[in-house]
Amino acid sequence: MSAFFADYALREFTTPNTERLILDPDQFILVSENDEGIDGFIRVSSASTAPVSGCSEMEIATFYVQPRHHGKGIGKNLLAAALQHCREKAAKSVWLTTIAENDTAIAFYLAQGFEHIGETHFRIGEQGSLNNVYSYRLE
Repeated sequence: MSAFFADYALREFTTPNTERLILDPDQFILVSENDEGIDGFIRVSSASTAPVSGCSEMEIATFYVQPRHHGKGIGKNLLAAALQHCREKAAKSVWLTTIAENDTAIAFYLAQGFEHIGETHFRIGEQGSLNNVYSYRLE
């Protein structure tokens, strides 16, 4: 991760911002943890406008599994729970974005049944990076 994106993450993922998200009824957050701490987490937002047409307002807004826990099923379990939450909310689909060069995440999403439906740019100030947009049909 570049210093630019690391600085952004440190500004965004603060305790007050996280507390605000936990209290927001439009957010669904699920955390996986073990005796040593957090393995990963997923956040679904039910009020997001997609950067491409044809998507619902249901977005997998944040999804991280610590690299040392990749391949253990944690990501699959978190994603399955998030998709079940979306079904319970009667969403027809759910979408997400990922950095276009993140081959590991892209392979994971495609293996789980997501479809590449477009592109967008993640912007921090004047700097941006190409992101792919993926959708998963829940029907």
